[in-house]
Amino acid sequence: QVQLVESGGDLVQPGASLRLSCAASINMFIFSAMGWYRQAPGKQRELVATITRGGTTNYTGSVKGRFTISRDGVQNMMYLQMNSLKPEDTAVYYCNAAHVLTSLTYWGQGTQVTVSS
Repeated sequence: QVQLVESGGDLVQPGASLRLSCAASINMFIFSAMGWYRQAPGKQRELVATITRGGTTNYTGSVKGRFTISRDGVQNMMYLQMNSLKPEDTAVYYCNAAHVLTSLTYWGQGTQVTVSS
């Protein structure tokens, strides 16, 4: 049973930083790629950042230079370091992973990030 559990969401002021964590229940080596998505109220879920098993990263334009995705294969953890947060970053953030053999995708339950003064 593959489980992804996010944590680290919080209410912060504009300009603050947060680090989100995603804990995988199994060895992350089985995932071809992992990523962070977010969904703001009334909007569709959107891709924020991805990281491949080889470490190649990709970011959506609005977070480039502010967010950093990383993974720790020993601890089976993935992170999203978010700096210079803006009110428009407010959303529920979801962890996502794709199985390298089956291409099945897995989702966490989400963690709320609210950026407000």
